[in-house]
Amino acid sequence: MNGAESLVSTLVDRGVEVCFANPGTSEMHFLAALDNPRMKSVLCLFEGVCTGAADGWYRMRDVPACTLLHLGPGLANGLANIHNAKRASSGVVNIIGEHSASHLRYDPPLTSDIEGLARPLSHWVRRAEGATTIGWDVATAVDKASEHPGRIASLILPGDTAWQQAGTVVTPPKPDAARRAPDPKRVDEIARVLRSGEPTLLILANKATRGRALELAGIVANGMGCRLGSQFFTARMERGAGRVPLERIPYAVAQGTAFLAGFKHLVTLETKEPVAFFSYPDKPSLLKAEGTQVHTLAEPEEDSALALQMLVEALGLSGTAPRLQERVETPAPAGALNPISIAHALAHAIPEHAIVVDESLTTGRETMGYTMGARPHDLINNLGGSIGYSPPVATGTGLACPDRRTFCLVGDGSAMYTIQALWTQAREQLPVTTVVFANNQYAILKAEYSNMGAGTAPGPQAMAMIDIDRPTIDWVAMARSMGVPGVQVDTAEALTQAMIRSAQEPGPQLIEVKLY
Repeated sequence: MNGAESLVSTLVDRGVEVCFANPGTSEMHFLAALDNPRMKSVLCLFEGVCTGAADGWYRMRDVPACTLLHLGPGLANGLANIHNAKRASSGVVNIIGEHSASHLRYDPPLTSDIEGLARPLSHWVRRAEGATTIGWDVATAVDKASEHPGRIASLILPGDTAWQQAGTVVTPPKPDAARRAPDPKRVDEIARVLRSGEPTLLILANKATRGRALELAGIVANGMGCRLGSQFFTARMERGAGRVPLERIPYAVAQGTAFLAGFKHLVTLETKEPVAFFSYPDKPSLLKAEGTQVHTLAEPEEDSALALQMLVEALGLSGTAPRLQERVETPAPAGALNPISIAHALAHAIPEHAIVVDESLTTGRETMGYTMGARPHDLINNLGGSIGYSPPVATGTGLACPDRRTFCLVGDGSAMYTIQALWTQAREQLPVTTVVFANNQYAILKAEYSNMGAGTAPGPQAMAMIDIDRPTIDWVAMARSMGVPGVQVDTAEALTQAMIRSAQEPGPQLIEVKLY
């Protein structure tokens, strides 16, 4: 067994099932080792698709995938979506090729400071020193990525460590996967706050927005009359009919501060208090009202389900049912396309247990409030803010959950960053519907231009940096060129029917929503 074979064998023994790869010359032995029946290899045509797909896989499976990236430039191409994965607390193992040690001293053209590139966006970075230690190195990388919250682990693989003989593979014992329990004193203090009757908002994030933790939060809300919310962007939220509803704290500073103004207490689980996404002249960075107290029930690394169970017991609510969302039958909309009709189309068309990956920005800012009572589904957002995350993440969710339909909602400006993801979706025949909102501009930046005090509207030169209509992108043609059937719609009726039809197809589909 050579070093690359040792690496792949250890990955699968540690529970890694898939590798999203964009290999180069230095990774040929790793590529050969991927011919392993226990490892699924997925080719992506851009490294940012590899890293985003690994993020999407983790969000649905709660176990890390690995990526294969070609030296420093390949890593650099993937960093934007590594940033997004890190902010979403996704566990990812990056395998980054490198020249052999003997070759590096000649400073070949692709030489770069890979550690320097990886370290700011990784929790753990190591360079493999020899074939005999690769098993230990990669096992440690997987263990680090598998921690809670998920971590980014980056292992640099020099070519000679991949082709040399590894001998007997030695790996460390698996660590204890139990999450840390919260401090009981904190739980008692928050129970006191809830008993006081003062207006309180519980803000849930990461693992607290689904499963048993979400159900327990619904019990607390029903028993004590407090409200439940989330940050505007969440890694993955279970929502829709029959789920515990969460109110999203608005994105815009004015609306966010107005939403929080009436609360005396904010209680956080696996997150921090709400912060404005950007700094604006004469606007606050923290969205809470003056005098509002912030309490931590569960730190990001703690067990939020256990914290909520302790809180339920402290409040004597063990026999209380959770507050659940009723089903809201939204009629199919008709007429012109606008944020409201688009929201109604989505609410009407979401199939049972769909996955909605949202990067709709300007068009979709109002959408999700209208889908609260839709069929049960999971909602995934971009916590990192680097655009072009949704087509790769949807690729990962489609591969992780082939029995569920993924709806990828994306603006045209964002989609152009990582549109190569469509090719991978076609090759793997993934159940992904990509809905591109084509307004032919970075419309969100027009609003931000005013919000930042740069002026009431962009002038001709500034507007040229925001519009993307010269030439106009033909999204249907682009999709078809990569093997994905596509359709253009310009009415609410057509959008609704296109989404319904797409969910009945086995493979990927694209819908261009033409906005005027």
